Amino acid sequence: MSATLTADRSAPARTTAPEYRLSTKGIVRSEWHKLWTLRSTWITLITASALVIAVGITMGATYDGDDSEVDTIVFTLFGTQLSQICLAVLGILVTAGEYSTGMIRSSLAAVPRRLPVLWSKAGVFAAVAFTLCLVTNVVTFFLAQIWLADSDKELSLTDSGVFGALTTSAASITLLSLIALALGALLRSVPGAIGAFVAAVLILPEILAMLPFAAVDTAMKYFPAQAASSLGSVTRVENTIAPGTAVCTLALWAAAILTAATMLLKRRDV
Repeated sequence: MSATLTADRSAPARTTAPEYRLSTKGIVRSEWHKLWTLRSTWITLITASALVIAVGITMGATYDGDDSEVDTIVFTLFGTQLSQICLAVLGILVTAGEYSTGMIRSSLAAVPRRLPVLWSKAGVFAAVAFTLCLVTNVVTFFLAQIWLADSDKELSLTDSGVFGALTTSAASITLLSLIALALGALLRSVPGAIGAFVAAVLILPEILAMLPFAAVDTAMKYFPAQAASSLGSVTRVENTIAPGTAVCTLALWAAAILTAATMLLKRRDV
């Protein structure tokens, strides 16, 4: 009896390992942390914002009335054409960059269901890109108006359509960048995704525009870059779809490519 008690007392106590449960909030927090700990994120975002502001100030400071027919917001935010490239590359790095470094193995091992990883990446990136673009657009608008005051391009943020144009400009850049992010997840290659984005979104429409078919001209209005061109202006751009339709079109393009990437993510090995 005493031997039994002695054996029981000397036996090590059993401990239960703590249980860790995955949650959407935790996955989003992880993706947020990964995004902001990359040096490329800071460099790309600062560059994208600086380009828009620098070009906006230059356009305002050098305005002499020659471009009076150009919409004021389009004229002021001319630098968004450069920032779009920066944010598209960043979107590709968010997804395809993890495949090039092998970090994706750890991400998917931590989240075996896989899909929350991709959608969290897209959500975090979209929130950061839209916030940056909107703040940059507003700052650029105010700075450019310092030189555009008392000219035919003088506007106030409270004027009809001004804030809406600044917002839709930010939305168009964000959605185009989401398309780039989706291509990165689909192709799993940084060079391949950059090449696909440039070829399909920027170059292909210009080639198709040379075809003498009315149906092609109509269809091209719903291509990503062409839909984005109808956004970001106070006045309606000729030969483009309505701004609301343009936002929906860009959202559908991004959702379609993300859906394709999601299906492949479920079926392919890492």
